[in-house]
Amino acid sequence: MSTLKDRLKADLTASMKSRDEIRTRTIRMALAAVNVEEVAGKTARELSDDEIIKVLTKEAKKRREAAEAFSGAGRTEQAQAEVDEQAVLEEYLPAQLSDEELGKLVDEAVAETGAAGPQAMGQVMKVLNPKVAGRAEGGRVAQAVRARLTA
Repeated sequence: MSTLKDRLKADLTASMKSRDEIRTRTIRMALAAVNVEEVAGKTARELSDDEIIKVLTKEAKKRREAAEAFSGAGRTEQAQAEVDEQAVLEEYLPAQLSDEELGKLVDEAVAETGAAGPQAMGQVMKVLNPKVAGRAEGGRVAQAVRARLTA
């Protein structure tokens, strides 16, 4: 049993007892997403903490995108609800890398692969992704690599 899933279940119980509707709703949704992922594919399986972090990262990204869409449409209440849910999810995710930390990792990956030019982006991403897993969004990583290779 994963410790992160246990923590989510314990926090769900605590949030239900304290009648914290936002936390309860968000953690229920997160556990549902984890359960869906566990039964996806040919055989049901138990997710590792790393896999659960990937699921939670995906859910946090959905909340961020939905909040942007709602605020762009002038629906501030729904946008705030999405932002609140995203904040709850981020408590379970590893701390995000700062731009400086990400830049340093990109530089190391470029040096390690000897990459030059935008056509080498795939090589750099292959080396870099395991190092930043869960700590930086893929689009942000790709943007930093692209900027470094075209500079």
